[in-house]
Amino acid sequence: MNGQVKRAFKFRFYPSEAQAAELSRTFGCVRKVYNLALQARTEAWTQRGERVGYEATSALLTTWKRTDELAFLAEVSAVPLQQALRHLQTAFGNFWAKRARFPRFRSRKKSRMSAEYTRSAFRWRDGTLTLAKMAEPLDIRWSRPLPEGAVPSTVTVSRDAAGRWFVSLLCEDTSVTPLAVTDAVVGIDVGLDHLLVLSTGEKIGNPRHERRDRERLARAQRLLCRKQKGSNNRAKARVKVARVHARIADRRTDYLHKITTRLVRETQTLVIEDLAVSNMLGNRRLSRAISDAGWRQFRQQLEYKAQWYGRDVIVVDRWFPSSKLCSACGAPAAEMPLHVRTWTCGCGTTHDRDVNAARNILAAGLAVTVCGAGVRPQRNPPGGQSATKQKTPRREP
Repeated sequence: MNGQVKRAFKFRFYPSEAQAAELSRTFGCVRKVYNLALQARTEAWTQRGERVGYEATSALLTTWKRTDELAFLAEVSAVPLQQALRHLQTAFGNFWAKRARFPRFRSRKKSRMSAEYTRSAFRWRDGTLTLAKMAEPLDIRWSRPLPEGAVPSTVTVSRDAAGRWFVSLLCEDTSVTPLAVTDAVVGIDVGLDHLLVLSTGEKIGNPRHERRDRERLARAQRLLCRKQKGSNNRAKARVKVARVHARIADRRTDYLHKITTRLVRETQTLVIEDLAVSNMLGNRRLSRAISDAGWRQFRQQLEYKAQWYGRDVIVVDRWFPSSKLCSACGAPAAEMPLHVRTWTCGCGTTHDRDVNAARNILAAGLAVTVCGAGVRPQRNPPGGQSATKQKTPRREP
């Protein structure tokens, strides 16, 4: 790292009535343009086999603004509308590269409301932010200072399902510097009884944020079901449900940030497992607990923080049988049901299932750094048993 990274700083703000109305109109126009462009590109591909790019949809946007039916698109800032077309272009690029599914239409009720402004559509002066089409700056609650001398390159305004308004400022942060190199290495095994189990033997608890608020969430959902569809009371009840979900998500994110920051600060090399979380969510018995654990979010935070601060993250293949191998002698167990939490190998070593798995993950990750190859399960283990990983049940991808 060169000490300079693109970093987004997110703050809550409280718009005036005029600002809220303008932003709501902008959100609606952004969603409309995105859906129209998606429809045009889909029809071009399915009917004529043509790939319509950003330039063509930008020309279509100009045409739409000149029609009587869509003349309202010209009443809001043009920059968020152009950014919506760029985001659609990125979505199609990910689809053609087989990194994502085909882009979907945005729903008024289910989609997150947001609009992105570039430098030509906002004014940043003396720590105040004024968006295009607005006379007054946003009332932002600065929960932390921006980096010294930082000037936002893009601004994203959003409103979540709970009715909260947020502004995200993308800045160049020059304060991020690599940490001092250490010899510390650790293998990490994720779980449900404990969120993380380290190869050092340390176990980090799973707070189960959703379970703590499950009764409150169920009460809010029952009240929502009793309200008449389309009524104002139902809209208010939906916001109450969203607030409970937001409370759960905020606490989970805060907890994971604290854990990942600590791990990156203390450890030079971190070895994790490449879990197919989306496939594991197909298990109805465990899907709620897996979602609440936030394994995917944990990995994302760990990877970008490691990149910032000069740490190494090694990912071990998901089929590596870490739970079944003895970390002392390397012999695989014949089988390892989920209810077995401790077991004794033929060499006489008694293992804690999760600690043993973390140690095997660490050993496999260090082997990857030496030979540069991926770690795969043994094809012909002793005794003729298949050495496949026995963690939570999952579907084939």
